[in-house]
Amino acid sequence: MNAGSHAVTDGMVALSVRGLTVSLPTGMERTHAVKDISFELQRGQILCVIGESGSGKSVTANTVMGLLPDMITVTGGSITLDGREIVGMGPEALRSLRGRVVSMIFQDPLSALNPLMTVGAQIDETMQAHGIGTATSRRERAIELLTEVGLPEPELMYLQYPFRLSGGQRQRVMIAMALAMEPSILIADEPTTALDVTTQAQILKLIRDIQRRKNMSVMFITHDFGVVAEVADSVVVMEKGHVVEHGTAHEVLKTPKHPYTKRLIAAVPHLTGTNRVPLQTEANGPVLKVENLVKTYRSGSKMFGTLRVVPAVREVSFELASGRTLGVVGESGSGKSSLGRLLTKLMVSDSGRILFEDRDIATLSEAEFRPMRQRIQMIFQDPFASLNPRATIGRILTVGPVAHGMDPARARDEARAMLDLVGLDAGAIGRFPHEFSGGQRQRIGIARALMFKPRLLVADEAVSALDVSIQAQILQLLDRIQRETGVSMVFITHDLRVASQICDDIAVMQYGRIVELGPPSQIFLDPQSAYTRELVAAIPGERPRDMTPEIMTAEL
Repeated sequence: MNAGSHAVTDGMVALSVRGLTVSLPTGMERTHAVKDISFELQRGQILCVIGESGSGKSVTANTVMGLLPDMITVTGGSITLDGREIVGMGPEALRSLRGRVVSMIFQDPLSALNPLMTVGAQIDETMQAHGIGTATSRRERAIELLTEVGLPEPELMYLQYPFRLSGGQRQRVMIAMALAMEPSILIADEPTTALDVTTQAQILKLIRDIQRRKNMSVMFITHDFGVVAEVADSVVVMEKGHVVEHGTAHEVLKTPKHPYTKRLIAAVPHLTGTNRVPLQTEANGPVLKVENLVKTYRSGSKMFGTLRVVPAVREVSFELASGRTLGVVGESGSGKSSLGRLLTKLMVSDSGRILFEDRDIATLSEAEFRPMRQRIQMIFQDPFASLNPRATIGRILTVGPVAHGMDPARARDEARAMLDLVGLDAGAIGRFPHEFSGGQRQRIGIARALMFKPRLLVADEAVSALDVSIQAQILQLLDRIQRETGVSMVFITHDLRVASQICDDIAVMQYGRIVELGPPSQIFLDPQSAYTRELVAAIPGERPRDMTPEIMTAEL
């Protein structure tokens, strides 16, 4: 359904996109980033643009902002912004609109912010570019904006550099910069994708509150239907550069018409609140037993008064039986990833025991542990960064087993079988990582971990960066592999919906400690800890009926 089917007068339309076509360079897998798309953003409303990677969402947003790279060109259609046609508009005219009429919150604030400039200087620069005010008035305005987006101690925050801030704080700074010129239209490109559920809830609430208070129009790009349920007035669904569905949030969520929309909604993980059917294994006793594990980070110098001590893992204890999955959930800084690195001996613990198959590996030297390493494997968060870009998939999969004494010919046969197990064609063995999508690269990472026939898999945020449909496929794959091989898993995630799908037990971590440990039915339906209740209440679009969101405003 095109936006034109809505009876809306021009005065009520903040942004109108008609028949927009954006062409890609020759040699790409398709000719157009977006083709003949049409939709409207009404004044004072939030329009969610949803779709998977490659659907054209971000290209559409960058086209509206006039931020397309040179090799991508608009070859058809019209974009009307507050009554002005911007297709074909010159760079100077576009620059005058950017920030003043339309602003953008980018997906990754760390790469969008200048690491060499203070937060205050970057907000000041936005206003200075439009010739606004004096240095004193701009500073006052910047502090006022930092206060408005809920940052603690705004005068101090004004002087901070981006690397000193948390992910949630950096995203708030991006919002402050976007609001500096009081734009009438705000474009938010996946602003909550990499954030914890509580931080995500805060940012969504902040954007919604600002939008209502200032009567702004917001184009919110996301791949999470939970976010759509929280904030959207209307929804545009995109697939491979085409708008396949357009309607009110209620229409699209409750009565989706297009098969692609139905598939996307079906792939969204939901809190099950039911316990997994346990896997029947012959093994007795725990594969892994952790007792009072401790890790503290120290940096700086005591002599110069710059010593910083951060307790990452504090007195952590748990057991993991054969063929079972323990989910480890919590916010950034809770100690989840540090725990994963300790379990795989990528980092040395300060004290405590890690009993793997009844042997304490915490005290082993690297040389002593090396023969055991193949029995404990890790699936990393970013498959592109963890795969050697100069090696073929065949070499990536076989180099470890060959180094541990496996015959090269047998290793290649094993690699082909493993690629088949994770749903990839055997022809992938001769290709390079960059030739695969994110979901396919994650499958390769899983195949590499399984090459050693491990007893324990540690998956660190293995699906957090993937689209919901790819995420669902990877979760099904891990579940099938576990049932076929009997491997035990420690599954680290900040998405409680994902944890409820795949985990037998869930450990909730806060400030390095496990504050609650139990089956999904307890964690999600009858949480004992106040912190667990806050996490569950913050999940977008997924609150139990008797819970209300407890939006925390602490150091996030």
